[in-house]
Amino acid sequence: MSSAERPTNQKITEAHLHRRAVVYIRQSTAYQLQHNRESQRRQYGLAEHARTLGFAVVETIDEDLGRSGSGLVERPGFQRLVMSAQSSASRLPVWRVTVVIGTT
Repeated sequence: MSSAERPTNQKITEAHLHRRAVVYIRQSTAYQLQHNRESQRRQYGLAEHARTLGFAVVETIDEDLGRSGSGLVERPGFQRLVMSAQSSASRLPVWRVTVVIGTT
């Protein structure tokens, strides 16, 4: 999709679009996985939305599906997300992580 065809978003610059977008997906329980398919569909739709905005590289982290975010439950996907945000190689802006987590 050319830049003329993309939806415009004044906060996302061309420099952002050359970075990798990361979408973190999680539902807390196996019950939610089985009975709340709409939530899962919408979360996966965030990756497509990132592509529509013009991100060429979109990574989806979904290995924490069915894992609670409370207590001492290990979440390898979230750990990978944090490591990605901290990595100087990915140059993933912190606000991007906040947006993704906030929409799940």
